[in-house]
Amino acid sequence: MRRIFLLLILLVYVHTAFPQAENADDGLVWYSDVNKAHDKSKLTNLPIFAFFTGSDWCGWCHKLQREVFSKPAFKKWASENVVLLELDFPRRKELPVELVQQNLSLQQFFEVRGYPTIWIFSISKDLEKKTFMISPLGKLGYPSAPEPGKEEIKFLEEANTILSRSGSR
Repeated sequence: MRRIFLLLILLVYVHTAFPQAENADDGLVWYSDVNKAHDKSKLTNLPIFAFFTGSDWCGWCHKLQREVFSKPAFKKWASENVVLLELDFPRRKELPVELVQQNLSLQQFFEVRGYPTIWIFSISKDLEKKTFMISPLGKLGYPSAPEPGKEEIKFLEEANTILSRSGSR
């Protein structure tokens, strides 16, 4: 309970101290601020798709982006089914302290041990208490044993299974 409370306090702080812009370079909108992702999730009634990555060092993260996230099937699926949130853990570039704290808090909450890791979750906010409640729906990584050239198909099958189990589909 204490861990959730600390996470909630940090998320409220990040929202007020560090406004985040959307990243839409590849046709997808990736949020880096969980508060903005929450707002979009609430507006669209879609769960959050949190991508834990090491953007400047993680080879498997780059492979996932190249072989899954950049494909038209993923872009279509993502725009219809989830709100995208990138939680970056770079080694060579520096992120603002508030963003680092937010990302570390979510990494600890979800007990992320390796990269890439994707968590799909719902989040709600108690406006009176200014706290968040996170409901994990399921976890993904790079698809295991995909048919070469069809990595996005295997990945989307796994993602759809999570959404189906949770009732989000």
